[in-house]
Amino acid sequence: MKIWHISDTHTLHGFLKIPDGIDMIIHSGDVSNPSSPYLNEPEVLNFLEWFSSLDIKYKIFVAGNHDTSIEKRLVTPGQIHAKGIIYLENSSTQIGGINIWGTPCTPEFGVGWAWNRKREKMFKVWDSIPDDTDIVISHGPPKGILDLTIDRNNNYDLCGCSNMKKKMLELQPKLCLFGHIHNCGVITNAGTKQVYGCRTIFSNGTCVEDGKFDKGITSHGNILEI
Repeated sequence: MKIWHISDTHTLHGFLKIPDGIDMIIHSGDVSNPSSPYLNEPEVLNFLEWFSSLDIKYKIFVAGNHDTSIEKRLVTPGQIHAKGIIYLENSSTQIGGINIWGTPCTPEFGVGWAWNRKREKMFKVWDSIPDDTDIVISHGPPKGILDLTIDRNNNYDLCGCSNMKKKMLELQPKLCLFGHIHNCGVITNAGTKQVYGCRTIFSNGTCVEDGKFDKGITSHGNILEI
């Protein structure tokens, strides 16, 4: 199974180079921009039209913190499923014997964004992952894995979820797919990584760079096989 993993397209999906020979596409959130659900809705609907039109057999989508119209149910899971897209929200699916679980939840940051949870309570999300899961899809990254950013005080910060990392090292799914933390100047988070002693391939599929959305797509996602 050849998988194309993308994330954080922020309305720029039309600029992506669509690879050949892909069996499954997985988008791990942030297809839109505005925090207002009403302004957000048309951007999400535009993405869903594009996503559903792709000539790829299996399409899986997990929302992100910017996709507020989905959290507020201006765009419903039923609408998404009706377009032939598998939408995961703290839920699982199985494709060809591969068990896949996804969540939009991320540690809280700022005000007005979707699916923010208190950092110290994020373990409740990860503890709900079934033990036989092969692919974990989340919007945000585990702590210390493709999550480097610069904080408001201009200091480097590993801003992923430590509870998520603990759970991934315990479960060791074949793939752990996320985005949320973009490339930023000299920092490159887009790409894949493995951690010593863990079989999991970690993938940050983010497609844009902080502060440069007007420059378009800066990464075209990651190709993975399972």
